[in-house]
Amino acid sequence: MSRPVHCFLILLFLNTGAGNEFSSNTNDTRGDWLARQIEDRDTGKDTRMSIRMRLYDRQDRVRERVLTLIGLKGGPGRPVPGDRTLIRFAYPNDIKGTAFLVWESPSGEDERFLYLPSLGRVRRIAGSEAQESFVGSDFTYEDIGGRELEDYSYTMLAEDAGWKAADGTSYPAYRLESRSKDAGARFPRVVSLVRKDNFVVVHAEISGKRGDVEKTFDVGRLEKVSGYWTSLEMRMTDARARTRTELVLEKVEYDVGLKPDDFSRRELERGGAR
Repeated sequence: MSRPVHCFLILLFLNTGAGNEFSSNTNDTRGDWLARQIEDRDTGKDTRMSIRMRLYDRQDRVRERVLTLIGLKGGPGRPVPGDRTLIRFAYPNDIKGTAFLVWESPSGEDERFLYLPSLGRVRRIAGSEAQESFVGSDFTYEDIGGRELEDYSYTMLAEDAGWKAADGTSYPAYRLESRSKDAGARFPRVVSLVRKDNFVVVHAEISGKRGDVEKTFDVGRLEKVSGYWTSLEMRMTDARARTRTELVLEKVEYDVGLKPDDFSRRELERGGAR
């Protein structure tokens, strides 16, 4: 999948990868090396997930949503040129059937489609909308559907950073800066902590145009599922809006035999929960 270091919903369900240590001493070269390790990790052929989304407002009131995510790996020698992702909401009734489809393109702009059953039509998500809220959550369309590695520049800020898990265990980590090459980006800078042992992004601070940290991402529970490192609990917090969105993976399956037809426009409009 095309996944920079802060494409959370897709990125954090990945397996570890192997790579040679960097041969240059420049921070930019080391940053490129680390971003490439994340990009090139083995993610399996496909995946299916059942996810519970909890949205908290500034009064800490919560709304729950239930969704499924399926993904198909693309690339040379694979059934599709770029990755495919389809998300479908199953609960509650006011959002049931809403679906989001992403066709990633290795040679051009990714295509994103949102199906709204209340309108009975598909709406294309333009590139200018990619950093807007995904169906009212604290995640953006880019966080959910991916963005191209080449659209960002990378700098290694620290090789000796640390990250403390929810159970108090400390892990060595890299600190990596990602800067958007798009001058109009709503969130042009992200600083991420990447665990050294598995190249998983476990924390990120997302800055707005004024340079202030507006959103923070955290992994709550990280485990191996079928040999793949999987973030089973994660949270995105919006400091300005004083809201947060939590994602809990309730069921995860890898290499289940999905096909390109499972990610067609017709499938997007099919309606109902998968």
